[in-house]
Amino acid sequence: MVAIVAVLIAVTAILGVIAIAELVPARDRSVGRRLQELQDIASGRGVVQRRQRHANREQLEVWLLSFGERVASGRKDLFETRQKLVRAGYRRQDAVPIYYALRIVSLGIGAVIILALIPALQGRSMLLWVIAGAGVFWMLPVGVLARKIRLRKKEIQKALPDALDMLVVCVEAGLGLNQALVRVSDEVETMSPVLAEELQIVNLEMRAGTPREDALRNLGERTDVSDLRALATMLIQTDRFGTSIAQALRVHSDTLRVKRRQRVEEAAAKTTIKLVPPLVFFIFPAIFVVVLGPAMLHLINELGGVV
Repeated sequence: MVAIVAVLIAVTAILGVIAIAELVPARDRSVGRRLQELQDIASGRGVVQRRQRHANREQLEVWLLSFGERVASGRKDLFETRQKLVRAGYRRQDAVPIYYALRIVSLGIGAVIILALIPALQGRSMLLWVIAGAGVFWMLPVGVLARKIRLRKKEIQKALPDALDMLVVCVEAGLGLNQALVRVSDEVETMSPVLAEELQIVNLEMRAGTPREDALRNLGERTDVSDLRALATMLIQTDRFGTSIAQALRVHSDTLRVKRRQRVEEAAAKTTIKLVPPLVFFIFPAIFVVVLGPAMLHLINELGGVV
């Protein structure tokens, strides 16, 4: 009983620390990195360290690229992998080989860790632990990539209604759609760098000679966000039939705001269901121990005296 209480207290403390860490706003990594660089420059040691880090990073990327090209040669899912990497924000040409190389490196690190833990995994279940550990480390980059895609989609969905309001204001003020997209991408950068980057890519494609319809379709395919696909389809149809772009954008913006409010209401409704497992497994056992523990000890003492 004491061991169970200690384990429950430790798990509760860990979850509490994690919850506090999630609630406390973290400093942007780029801001922290820039401040550290300024401190290094002021102390006179930053130039050499930056050059050394840059050289080490280039050597690592060259090794990963050469190794990943051998691993990725002949695979049939290269196009799907490149699409996932683009949706996660990795648009470099060598992103696919580096991704496959990182999967192999992750598997190697997992093999080393499992081999180090083999003395503690004696028994019939050792092979099962080895297979499970190898599978976890092999799928770890896939999970990280999926999480990156999910976070980018969530950020775009959150910022899109406000960006559409800016787009409506720009179009009603007399700007063309291309100029309005340029202005909105500049204004929305502080609120959502991901959405601003995607709009800037659309502007660059149109400047390079890509038709507007193709650039808008590429936007929907590149982000895989249903709201952006609907926006691209609406703008293409409005351009084809010659209807008012401002009116269509206003209607679409109102629709997106309703959908965003519905998502928030849905998330709020799911909160009560998500609170059940922590209550059942962490809070109720501790309450039972505190409330019923003294009574059970008293009852055991009394029964022991009777017997």
